[in-house]
Amino acid sequence: MNEDEENIVPEDENNEPLNESTNEEGFDDIHVSSGHHFYENNENPEDTITKVTGMYKDWFLDYASYVILERAVPAIEDGFKPVQRRIMHSMKELDDGRYNKVANIVGHTMQYHPHGDASIGDAMVQIGQKDLLIDMQGNWGNILTGDSAAASRYIEARISKLGHDILFSPKITEWGTSYDGRRAEPINLPVKFPLLLAQGAEGIAVGLSTKVLPHNFNELIDSSIKILKGKPFTLYPDFPTAGIADVSNYNDGLRGGRVRVRAKISQLDKQTLVITQIPFSTNTSTLIDSILKANEKGKIKVKKIEDNTAAEVEILIHLTPGVSPDKMIDALYAFTACETSIAPLGCVIGDNKPMFIGVSEMLKISTNRTVQLLKRELEIQLDELENKWHFSTLEKIFIREEMYIDFKLYSDRESLYQYLYKSFEPFKKDFVREINDDDLQKLTQIPMIRITRFDSDKADDAIAKLEADMEKVKHDLDNIIDFTIAFFQNLKDKYGKGRERQTELRSFENIEATKVVLRNTKLYVNKEEGFLGTGLKKDEYVGECSDIDDVIVFLRDGRMIITKVDEKKFVGKDIIHIAVFDKNDKRTIYNVIYRDGKNGASFVKRFNVSGVTRDKDYHLTQEKPGSQILYFTANPNGEAETVTILLRQVGSVKKLKWDLDFSEILIKGRSSKGNTVTKYPIKKIELKEKGISTLRPRKVWFDDTVQRLNVDGRGELLGEFRPNDRLLIVNQSGKLKTIIPELTTHFDEDMIVLEKWNPKKPISAIYYDGEKERYYVKRFLVENENKEEIFISEHAKSQLEIVSTDWKPMAEVVFAKVKGEQKETMQVNMEEFIAVKGIKALGNQLTTDKVKQVNLLEPLPYEEPAPEIPEEMEVEGEDNVSEDIKTDLDDDGQITLSLD
Repeated sequence: MNEDEENIVPEDENNEPLNESTNEEGFDDIHVSSGHHFYENNENPEDTITKVTGMYKDWFLDYASYVILERAVPAIEDGFKPVQRRIMHSMKELDDGRYNKVANIVGHTMQYHPHGDASIGDAMVQIGQKDLLIDMQGNWGNILTGDSAAASRYIEARISKLGHDILFSPKITEWGTSYDGRRAEPINLPVKFPLLLAQGAEGIAVGLSTKVLPHNFNELIDSSIKILKGKPFTLYPDFPTAGIADVSNYNDGLRGGRVRVRAKISQLDKQTLVITQIPFSTNTSTLIDSILKANEKGKIKVKKIEDNTAAEVEILIHLTPGVSPDKMIDALYAFTACETSIAPLGCVIGDNKPMFIGVSEMLKISTNRTVQLLKRELEIQLDELENKWHFSTLEKIFIREEMYIDFKLYSDRESLYQYLYKSFEPFKKDFVREINDDDLQKLTQIPMIRITRFDSDKADDAIAKLEADMEKVKHDLDNIIDFTIAFFQNLKDKYGKGRERQTELRSFENIEATKVVLRNTKLYVNKEEGFLGTGLKKDEYVGECSDIDDVIVFLRDGRMIITKVDEKKFVGKDIIHIAVFDKNDKRTIYNVIYRDGKNGASFVKRFNVSGVTRDKDYHLTQEKPGSQILYFTANPNGEAETVTILLRQVGSVKKLKWDLDFSEILIKGRSSKGNTVTKYPIKKIELKEKGISTLRPRKVWFDDTVQRLNVDGRGELLGEFRPNDRLLIVNQSGKLKTIIPELTTHFDEDMIVLEKWNPKKPISAIYYDGEKERYYVKRFLVENENKEEIFISEHAKSQLEIVSTDWKPMAEVVFAKVKGEQKETMQVNMEEFIAVKGIKALGNQLTTDKVKQVNLLEPLPYEEPAPEIPEEMEVEGEDNVSEDIKTDLDDDGQITLSLD
C-alpha cells in the first residue's frame, strides 16, 4: 500500500468527510479500527476510531436484503424459497411422466438459479425427503439415520400426483424474468394448499432467521375447512420422526414459543431399553453419540448400545446390572438428546418484506389465497367456455343460414365482413358478447368438407353441453367457499390415507437432573478438619453422589452450608452432619437442641431445608459467640424421637433430669429461635426412644395423560401412602407386582390395574390356559411383595381375560354358537366359585363349553373391614393426645404438636 492509500478518510458522494454517527436512513455507521488503516491524521493513530459508511453500508444492506428475500426465508404466497420454486418449475418443464435424473433437473434449474449445482441438489433432496411433492427413485437418504442421499447422477425424480394437483396452473401464474433475462420464471407458484406448514421451513438470513415446524397433512386440511366454515381451530406440529411432543408452550409458532420433543423409550426387559421413535432435529447417529457422551461423563451407566434401525427406528440400550430401567429412562431424557427443545419462529416473506406471524395466521392467509386461486381458475374456465359457446353458436348459424354461398359476390375482405355483420344482425341478441373480426375470420376459414358434413343435431348437443358446463362453473363461482371446501376434502380423500399424525402429543413433567443422575462417585468427609470431597478416600465415607449434586453440611458452631460436590473442599471444622442435598425434599426434618452463646440458655427446634443459596453460611443459632449445637438428628420421614436432658449440678437446681419429646415441637423455619429447653448448663443429652413419623400420609395421584405419579393433585387419586404402603400393578400379560410409589416410576402400556395395595384383599382372575385350552377362575393373595410374578400359565397362547380386586367380583360368560344353537349367558360369583388359593395354583375350570367372551360386571355390595391402626401410629389421632397438647396441620400436611 502506498503512502496516499494509508491515510484514508471515508467520504460521501460529494467528497465530504463523514462524521455523523447515524446515516440518512437511520442505520448506525460501521466503525473500523485504525488497525485496518482507516484513521485521521493523528500522532497516535491506534487511539483513533473512524466511522465508515458509503459502500460498506450500501453493500451490506444489499447483501442482507438479498439473503433475506432471495435465499433463506420462504414466501407466504406459496411457501417456497426461491431455489425450491425454481426446482419445481424446472421439473414441470421437463415433465413427461417419466423419471428424470436429478443431475439433469439440477442442470436445468441452473438456468433460473444463479448458484452452484450443489446447493440446488441439496435443496431438492430436502424437498424429496418431505414426501409430498416429489416422486423419488433411488437412494434419497434417511432422515432417521442421517444417511445422505446418493449422488445426483444416480437418483431420479418426477413430480408427484399431489404436486400436479396443487402446484401448477400456468394461466393464473404471475411470471417474471430469470436472473439473466433469457427466460420466464414464476414469481410465485399458484399453490392451492398450506404447503409451508406441511413441509416446515428453516433458514438463517442476515439479522433474522425462520423456523416453521412441519404440521400434519390431514389436520391442515381439516383446519382450512374450519376456517372456511368460520369455526375455531388449533394447530400443533407433527414431525416425520414421530416421537412425543409437549406443545403446551407452542405459542402458535411465534417467537418465544417452545416445543419439547422426546424419543419414545420403552422397557424391553429388566436389563434392556428400546428406542423406537426419535425427536425431531435428531437422528439415530447423533442420539447414540449423546448417550455415549453421557455415559463417558458418568451421568448414566450403559453396558452396550445396538442400532438396528432400518425402515423403522430400533436402538437397544443394554443396562448394567443393578441399574433401574425407570430411572434410566428419566436420565436419558435429562442428559442426552432423547429430549430436545425446539424454538419455533414464524418468519415469512410477504409484500417483499419479512413478516413475523403465527401458524394460525399463515393458514388463514394460505386458505384465503386458495379461495382466490380457485376463483381465478373458474373465471378463466368460464371465459373459455363462453368463447367456445360463442363460436359454436356462430358456426351453427353461419352454416344453417348458408351465409357461405354468397362469398363469391364479395371481392374484398371488407365488403365480405360487412355482409356477414349484416347477416348476423338478427341473431345478435343470442350471443354472450359482440362479434368481432377475429370471429368472422375463423368462420371464413372453415373447410368446405366440414360445412357439407355439418350435423345440426350434434351441434345443438355440443352447445347444450357447453351451456351445462357454464352453468356449473357459474354455480361454483357463486358458491366459491363450498367449492373450496370440496376441493380440500377431495385432496384429503385422495392423498390423506397413510398421512395420519405420527407425533404423540403429551404434557411432560420436568425431570430434575439431580434425582436421575447416576451416583457413581463416592463422597468422603474429614469432620474434624472440615474437608469434604470425592478425593478424600482415606477419610470417612458418606455415600454415593454425582458431580452435579449439592451437599448439605451442619457444623458444631451452628452454621449450615450447602455447596457443590468437589474433589476436595474446606467448609469448616467440626462437622456434625453431611448428606447429599435435595432442595425439594420437605419430608426430611432436622431436630436440633442448641446453646445460645457460651453461657446462654438452650433451645429446641425442628425445621426442614429448601430454597437456599449455594456456599452461603446460614446460622441455626442466634449468632452469639460461643453458640453450639448440643443435639442433632436428620430424619428422612419426619421422625420425632424422645431424649433425656441431664443438667449439671449448679446452685439450687433440683430437677436435673427430664425427658423431651420432639413430637411436641412445632416444625418451623430454620431461622426460628425455637422453644426454651433450660437456662441452666446441660451436661448430657441421651436418646431415650426412637420416634415415629409426625408427617401425615402423602396423597398420591396418577396422571393418565403422562402416565406418571404425582403429588400435585393431577389425575386419579390412588390414596394416602405411609412409608411402607405399596401400589399394586397388574398387566394384561398376567404379570403383577407391588412397588413403593416413587414419582419417577414408569408404567408399561399394557397396565390394567393400578391401585393402593391391600395385602388382605384377594385378586380374582379369569384366564385362558393355552396348554389345556380351557378357561379357569382363580383367587389369590400376593405372596411376595418384592418380586414380580405371573399368575397365569406361561404357555404362548395363554391369555388373561379379566382381573378384579373387588371383594365380591361378578363376571358374565357369553358362549359361542354351536351348530346354530346359542347357550344362555352365565353369571359367575367369583367369591363363591373358588376359594382363595396360592398365586401359582391353576384354579377351577370355568366351563367346558366354547366361550365367545368374558365380561366383568358390577361387584356385589360388600362392607370392607376397617383397617387396623398400628399402635405406633395412634399418636396422629386427636383422641390420643392429652388435653395440654394441641395439634396443628401445616401446608404440607405435616402434623405438628406443641405444649400449651
